[in-house]
Amino acid sequence: MKMDNLELYNRVRAVPDEAKKKITGGRLSGMTDINPMWRIKKLTEEFGPCGTGWKTDDIVYETVPAIGLAVVVCTLKLYVKNDDIWSAPIFGVGGSMLIAKEKNGPYVDDEAYKKAYTDAISVACKSLGFGADVYWDKDKTKYNHETKPQSTPRDPDRVAYMYELIRTLCGMTGYEEASVHKSLERKIRKPITGFSAEDVERACDMLNGEILKAGGAV
Repeated sequence: MKMDNLELYNRVRAVPDEAKKKITGGRLSGMTDINPMWRIKKLTEEFGPCGTGWKTDDIVYETVPAIGLAVVVCTLKLYVKNDDIWSAPIFGVGGSMLIAKEKNGPYVDDEAYKKAYTDAISVACKSLGFGADVYWDKDKTKYNHETKPQSTPRDPDRVAYMYELIRTLCGMTGYEEASVHKSLERKIRKPITGFSAEDVERACDMLNGEILKAGGAV
């Protein structure tokens, strides 16, 4: 039986409190982190176990080096089964820092590939509406009757990732961080500190594109 267009979207748009963690310290204080296993659980609830109800394919990793830094970019295709029919591919792209600069020297994250893969799944799931209320603060639910739009906290991992991409791009190209900030602010038309969750995603897409261009020229 064919689903209404928004039936799945409305079932997966809200993130339960137990899947959210409030950040209480540092510059990300007040923001909310979403447990990536929530998406895996919801995929399984909606479509069945991994491999028979949903699956990923055409998984590609690319490591983009810079001066003392490296970013892992993962692309994949997500497939879900509805009425015993596999969907068309749902594209996802994600990334994570493999080598980061810290005050005590370079830090190598041995889970960077896993994080990039998980991030790519989350991006693909967004196309189906997973966590939509977190990423789009203008789309109200039936539980929100206020006339004034509420501000939805950004995903702190994505904000940190955006700033890491900025530093990576500067390391590869020699750009000043301030000039990259201004470039993003011109394109998105608001201060970088005021970027919404959607703005952060747009900025990450732009930065990944520039990093890939710079990496290809090396």
